[in-house]
This record gives sequence, C-alpha cells and structure tokens, in this order.
Amino acid sequence: MKDFVSRVDFAPLERHGLISFEALWALQAKAVDAPNVGRGGWSEVSRLDFEGQGFYLKRQRNHIIRSLAHPLGELTFARELRNILRLQARGVPTVAPVFFAQRLNVAVKSAEGEVREDRAMLLTRALDGWRGMDQWLIDWADLAGTVRERLLVACGKLARQLHAAGMMHCCLYPKHIFARANAGTSAFEATLIDLEKARAVWWGHRDRCRDIDQFFRHAPELSAAEVGVMLGAYLDCGPDDAEFRRWQEWLSKRRGHKERR
Repeated sequence: MKDFVSRVDFAPLERHGLISFEALWALQAKAVDAPNVGRGGWSEVSRLDFEGQGFYLKRQRNHIIRSLAHPLGELTFARELRNILRLQARGVPTVAPVFFAQRLNVAVKSAEGEVREDRAMLLTRALDGWRGMDQWLIDWADLAGTVRERLLVACGKLARQLHAAGMMHCCLYPKHIFARANAGTSAFEATLIDLEKARAVWWGHRDRCRDIDQFFRHAPELSAAEVGVMLGAYLDCGPDDAEFRRWQEWLSKRRGHKERR
C-alpha cells in the first residue's frame, strides 16, 4: 500500500521533521498503554502534541491480519487506513488519518543474526473534546435523561450510516464510538475509531445484528428503554413498527444463544 499524507497536516509534519517513515519510526514517544503482542507481532500507541493539535502514533511490526483479499496476511494498519478512507468516501464519520507508511521485509540485526520484519505506522488526529462511549457510560447514572437519549441517538445513527455504506465494524464496542455535543445544537455527534477489523457486510442481517449486539452486550448500564432508543435511531422507526419488534426478537435470541454458550 502506498504512503499516505494528509494535505491538511503536511506542512506541520514537515516543520517538525516528521514527514518520513524513518523519522516517525525513530521518534522517542511514551506509549499510552501496554504494547499489543498478539498476532505474532508487536504494536504500540503513543501520543504526540505539536502546534496545538494532538495526534496518536501507532507503530507495529509483524502484526498481521488475514482476509479473503489477503490470504497471506497484511499489516493491520494498512487495512485500517483502507477502511477509514473507504468509509470517509461514503460519508461515514471516522477518526482522521494524517500519515501512513509501511516498509516490508526490513533487515534487522539480532543476537541470532539477521532477521526480516514488516513494519507499519498510522498517525491520526486525536479526538480531543470527544469522549469514548465507554467513558460516557461510566458517568451514565449522573447524566440527564435528555443527554443520555441524545448520545444513544447519535450512536444509532452512526451505526446506521456504517451499515448503509455496506460495512460492519466487527468490534463495535462502546469504546470504539466517540461522541461529543454538536456545537450550536442540542444534538450529539459520533464517530468511529479502531477500524482495522472492519469489513464488508457479507451476510446481510446477521452481520448487522452482530455489530449492534456487540454494542449492547458491552453496555450493561443501558436500561431496556434506552436500548430501544438507540435501536429506534438505528432503524429509523418506533417501537410500534414491525421491523423494530423483529430486531428486538433477533437480539434477544442472539443474547440467549451467547449466554447458553
């Protein structure tokens, strides 16, 4: 996959000498959490701040994901950037990509001799001023009912946009939806992050139901009525609609199946 640089952020990156793979790979930056060592590789996220803007730098080596299109595997950040750009082209709000590059089959000296590794990095704009829905849920009991409703409507509409674009997130947990109050209105807006596992909807309703069920299963703070608010926003219909009742039944059956397993 070709290198990617945001036109908006090119000049600031250049001023700080961070416009190349080599510069960003060598950059000393403190990780925001423990490295991910799954998939037989390594991946780490760091926070950068310059010129009044925050960024998150994700760097990885040999962190591979396989798919039908890439049966031998590809670096997960390459897939994530492709998914971000695809969704943005279809009008779905996502985290903003700033820089991407990968270097394959890099020679590295080690105690065992020379080894080869695949490297990639993805720099995105920080969502400062936004909160992950997992953080909103921590304070859920203290939020006004109108605020809770507007947050759930924003999440439901975002999920509807995602699925209408022919894509599913595959990990639609509350922590992967960020939301904030929309300036000048009483509504909230929401956006998606962590899209490396996103893919096309292959199995129609089953895939869509899986995404929605994942969100609800990881949001035990929601009452049955609040689940209905988000589901109604997702379906763009009310609880008296037959489609709404069918979805309630499908989600209930899926939840029961998960609990029995």
